[in-house]
Amino acid sequence: MNKKLIAFFSASGKTASIAKKLADAAGADLYEIKPETPYTAADLDWQNKQSRSSIEMSDQSFRPPVADKNADISEYETIYLGFPIWWYVAPTIINTFLESYDFSGKKIILFATSGSSGFGDTLKKLEPSAPNANIIEGKVNPSESDINTLAKM
Repeated sequence: MNKKLIAFFSASGKTASIAKKLADAAGADLYEIKPETPYTAADLDWQNKQSRSSIEMSDQSFRPPVADKNADISEYETIYLGFPIWWYVAPTIINTFLESYDFSGKKIILFATSGSSGFGDTLKKLEPSAPNANIIEGKVNPSESDINTLAKM
């Protein structure tokens, strides 16, 4: 049996909402990727070059610490990985998550939320963090029918 996990980071709640719908559709477990220090609205102000998210995203090697590194990834074959798109890529906390576990032989299906962009360079930026996984671009801002399609992957 292909056990599935929906792992997600949500800054505003939009990605969390989609993750919950996808978990229901796929019959998957949910795991929220939480930063050690939660983001505030000021931290997420992408128009402010001194905001926390702007500083983190200006250095793609930066790895924000996660609050919990105890997800039991080993019991899942398929992991859906959700996040908001920041600066045309996944937030670097997603790299932190991927680098915290062994995803060898796992299928990772990406889904994302975005105000205006697609995946951009996301796949290229995430692959080095899970080198032995099969990472697949899923959907950005998935509709209800997209969620059902993703759930069958």
